[in-house]
Amino acid sequence: MKGSGTIGLVLLALAFSGCVKDEIPVPKQPRYAVECVARVGPAYDQQLWFDLSSYSVVAQNSKMDWDLAFESAPDGWQVRLNYARLMRSHRAMEPDISQPSDTTGFGNTWKIDLPNGRSDSVALKDWRSELPVFILDLGYGTNGLPVGLRKLQLTGVNATSYAFSIARMDGSDVQHHTLQKDPARPYAHFSINSGSTVTIAPPFGSYDMVFTQYTEQFYAPDPYLAYLVTGTVNGYSGARVTQVNGDFTSVSLNDTIAHPFSTDEDIIGYDWKDYSFDTGTYEVYSNQVYIVQDLDGQFFKLHFVDYYDEQGLRGSPKFEVMPL
Repeated sequence: MKGSGTIGLVLLALAFSGCVKDEIPVPKQPRYAVECVARVGPAYDQQLWFDLSSYSVVAQNSKMDWDLAFESAPDGWQVRLNYARLMRSHRAMEPDISQPSDTTGFGNTWKIDLPNGRSDSVALKDWRSELPVFILDLGYGTNGLPVGLRKLQLTGVNATSYAFSIARMDGSDVQHHTLQKDPARPYAHFSINSGSTVTIAPPFGSYDMVFTQYTEQFYAPDPYLAYLVTGTVNGYSGARVTQVNGDFTSVSLNDTIAHPFSTDEDIIGYDWKDYSFDTGTYEVYSNQVYIVQDLDGQFFKLHFVDYYDEQGLRGSPKFEVMPL
């Protein structure tokens, strides 16, 4: 009986080993730095959605393709402005969107979405109780000229959709819209020009960061100044980021213990580079190293090494990425 039991165990072991042998091995990520380039363009007109695990741009669009972003979570209500164009908003005095409005007396009281991406930093605030009319400054086009003004009134939101109206400043051409939330994405995007929903962001979980222009709020000198900068935001990807100053090759997982992570949108931001008035070029701080934890829990380190393409044109951030 013992002998037959031993033979059975041997046969079972051989059978098991045969199953393992036939399995397809999962390829390991390379444990070396991969050099990547995100070509935003000399006019900073492109937005590039980047996935660290594949070292690739997974989606790309013009910053002129959308105006408003609507939070897609079932309990979501936030509506964000296109930060790549320096869009601003102001609450109108008139309660009816069909009444004429103007911007006389607004001065420096326009509101922007602050770049940290927090829910208390949106320009349109919590509109659900009063349903106010907002005046939208649609920002600047790729030619540097103002796009124009429109009026917006958000009139409802539920687990699956938003209701809102758009009009011209004189109250004419009122258009009523219903926008469906997109469960596959953190935000659903809308183009005022086309009057329709547009697909901008790739699906949630397929990207970690966005290379783009965005609106920064500077607090000196007074009065406060909103200004377009070019850099990297998280794009509401769920990524967590921390910064470590030092040599890129020596940064390791141990550095995550002493450096707290943040989910702020602009934690990488734009200030990994600076403009030199002496040379008339941008200089990159390669000793600013960022550790990014993606939605799957994987850690990557990255740092920027250049800002110019092969022809010497700006707007092509070059960076090295390495899994930890």
